[in-house]
Amino acid sequence: MNYSVAEIKDEQRWEAFMQEQRPHTFLHSWKWGLQYEHSGSKIFRLGVYRAEQLMAVALLIKINARRGAFLLCPHGPTVARDADAAGILKVLVEELLNIGQRERCDFIRICPLQPVTEKSLYASLGFRPAPIHMHPELSWLLDITKDEETLLKEMRKTTRYLIKKSEKDRIEITMRTDPEAMEDFWKVYKATADRQHYTPFSKSYLKQEFDLFAKDNQAAFFFGTYQGTIIAASIIIFYNGSAYYHHSGSLQIFPHLNASSLLQWRAIQEAKRRGCTLYNFWGISPDNKPKHPWAGLSLFKKGFGGFPEEYVHAQDLPLTKKYWLNFAIETFRRLKRGL
Repeated sequence: MNYSVAEIKDEQRWEAFMQEQRPHTFLHSWKWGLQYEHSGSKIFRLGVYRAEQLMAVALLIKINARRGAFLLCPHGPTVARDADAAGILKVLVEELLNIGQRERCDFIRICPLQPVTEKSLYASLGFRPAPIHMHPELSWLLDITKDEETLLKEMRKTTRYLIKKSEKDRIEITMRTDPEAMEDFWKVYKATADRQHYTPFSKSYLKQEFDLFAKDNQAAFFFGTYQGTIIAASIIIFYNGSAYYHHSGSLQIFPHLNASSLLQWRAIQEAKRRGCTLYNFWGISPDNKPKHPWAGLSLFKKGFGGFPEEYVHAQDLPLTKKYWLNFAIETFRRLKRGL
């Protein structure tokens, strides 16, 4: 089949295609491109066409790092269901090579939201497994089309107990979108990062992300409060029929309390009210890595019931020799973090 590649400049055209495919991500939305564009990154929104029919879209972000510049395709490209994925990707990669060389990039990195069984497709196009992953490649999802009684019944016993206990402890869960909410969230989020020793996103980055989605009622803060003190907080994104548990934090001021379980349950209930069919808990650790840094958080997420969804590992297409310096640095960082 004959395919052509062209830049997409119409948000409605892009989002209409995404609505038809409904991939389990918001990282390929039009707004996610704006998130990076507003941060000063150069972005490209490409469409692959068969005649006049749009068959695939690819959001590309140019990342300028000291270890090398590269094009990143987050949780994409998104290819139409039952389409000729091999033929589409071949034409798309040719265009990516043109952009990468024109932009003086050292490599191209794509993070496909495709089943792990399709990894051979990328090897045939010259890609190799990346030394790290950029976005979740193993996610935990919950079907929330079931009634609330069934959802509670299918939770782990401990999770269900903590929800009921939090209600008895009079923990209040509130949903907010007011400007002051970011300040309240940041205090909890930053304290959590300091306690768990990870590098947080900047406040400006989080605010920009929240504002982009909140303007169309696609984002909300959830806070867990006890006796007037916020002890848990989350940002939930609502996009394309799914709710996403994206950023969160908690304080250990009251060790005998657990507000996070009730907070998640209230977010799930809100997602149901909005007509979502899936609640996406985002990334989890593999079962065969009990010492993984995410192991504890993964156990928490799985307590709500649900199922895993695994995607093809991030794939790199080297363009210059500098790629191998990046490969060495990222491999070292991965091993140091125990991932």
